[in-house]
Amino acid sequence: MTDQPIKTRRTLLGALRGSFLTGLVVVLPVGLTLWLTWSAIGWLDAWILPLIPAAYQPEELVHRLFGPDTTFPLRGVGVAVFLVFTTLVGWLARGLIGRSLMRQAELLVDRVPVVRSVYGGLKQITETVFGQKERSFDRTCLVEFPRAGTWAVGLVASKAKGEIATKLPHPEEMIAVFVGLTPLTSGMLIYVPAKDVIFLEMRPDEAAKLIVSGGLVYPQSRDGD
Repeated sequence: MTDQPIKTRRTLLGALRGSFLTGLVVVLPVGLTLWLTWSAIGWLDAWILPLIPAAYQPEELVHRLFGPDTTFPLRGVGVAVFLVFTTLVGWLARGLIGRSLMRQAELLVDRVPVVRSVYGGLKQITETVFGQKERSFDRTCLVEFPRAGTWAVGLVASKAKGEIATKLPHPEEMIAVFVGLTPLTSGMLIYVPAKDVIFLEMRPDEAAKLIVSGGLVYPQSRDGD
């Protein structure tokens, strides 16, 4: 008779523990996403708002339109300014005059030893991440790494080109594969024959989640399993 209350309490504690863990799975992603978004907005505001002339500061405009005693939160104004400014710059850069100005500016930057290295690296990263050209990762694969018989998930970058393509000691087609290391803080770029990899239907973002989670977060299969 004395064992029944103990078992009941353990069952209740187990149920509460399971509910708490389930709640964490639901609450943590939402909470962290909101917190990161709110922090990013605040960081952009703190960076951009000081660049706006005092007469056009959001608080000044609100006081001018609604009275000096009017106060309400204006977080996100810097983000809006950043989006509009970046879109305008992108629109101008796609035109003939904008492209000419960009070439002239890059020629000037290329003459400064340290600055050109920093600018060149950052430009390549942003073009790879945000560009809409073939330089973006568009396929995933399984590749034997770091030795034969063991397989790693890789992101297909592009075909081997230029000097690398001519000097690789393989007559067949070679492709560049980026193998990320958990938790994707680093990785390795390897060149392998295209015939030696297994191409996947998995999207690059799904492969990144799989690598970051250490194999715990698997994408849903295309057949619904």
